[in-house]
Amino acid sequence: MNTQQIIQREIQQKWPVIPQKDTPIHKAGLVLPPGNWAAFDPFLVMAEDNMQKGAFEHHPHRGIETVTYMIDGVLRHSDNKGNKGELRMGDTQWMTAGKGLLHLEEAPENGFAHLLQLWVNLPAENKMEEPRYQDILRSHTPVRKEDGVEIRIISGSSGNVTSTTLNYTPVTMVEIELAAGKTVIQDFPADYNGFIYVVNGAGVFGANKVAGKESEVLWLSQSVDNPSEVEITTTEQLRCLAIAGKPLREPVVAKGPFVMNTEEQVNQAFKDLRDGGFGEWYEQKL
Repeated sequence: MNTQQIIQREIQQKWPVIPQKDTPIHKAGLVLPPGNWAAFDPFLVMAEDNMQKGAFEHHPHRGIETVTYMIDGVLRHSDNKGNKGELRMGDTQWMTAGKGLLHLEEAPENGFAHLLQLWVNLPAENKMEEPRYQDILRSHTPVRKEDGVEIRIISGSSGNVTSTTLNYTPVTMVEIELAAGKTVIQDFPADYNGFIYVVNGAGVFGANKVAGKESEVLWLSQSVDNPSEVEITTTEQLRCLAIAGKPLREPVVAKGPFVMNTEEQVNQAFKDLRDGGFGEWYEQKL
């Protein structure tokens, strides 16, 4: 029997996400700005993208996992290993780049993709794993239901409901939908850094009852030694993501699409890319 005290998380910081128009076909806002490696550990960066076809070209990754959550629209993805697929509203893709691949994510012709993409750091011992994909479709995601509450467990658990998503870095990620005037509690294991991102709606968050609304990030206070939970009460219908992960506490060296533990490893990744170690790119029909 677990007799550890459960810590009530507070909101430690709050900041808005302000989209900027990068190009005529791409707007982006930083949810978690890069460079805050220790504070956000194990998370590296998170962006909200709203784009049309052609916003990005194919590109490599190594040493990370990219977690793509669809707010709205359609996203088509493919890589140079023959993988391809399509994500729609509420779907999530958990891609382990591992030792590396070339991939492309784009909206369909005459369509759009509105999404959140989170980069999760991989432990040193797993940075060179074989790449893998986990498409977590909304229709197949485990759901915890209460009166006026639906929590979809993308990774980790919520209450007694657990996801089958595989993690190298332990992460809890849930989509919470609440009717107006409802309250819910989301639990986290001990020693998880975490935050809430409000997709739409508004509510009051944490033990210190901080108001939060659409396009705001609410960073949670720490609970290193004890399991914890955060309380959310809506002031209007709400859709948000609660995301928390176990810090790796390892060195971070990040350059472009590569995140490793040393400069030498990053330089090797660029050399491998130049030497064709990531393979050739070829177009796929989606």
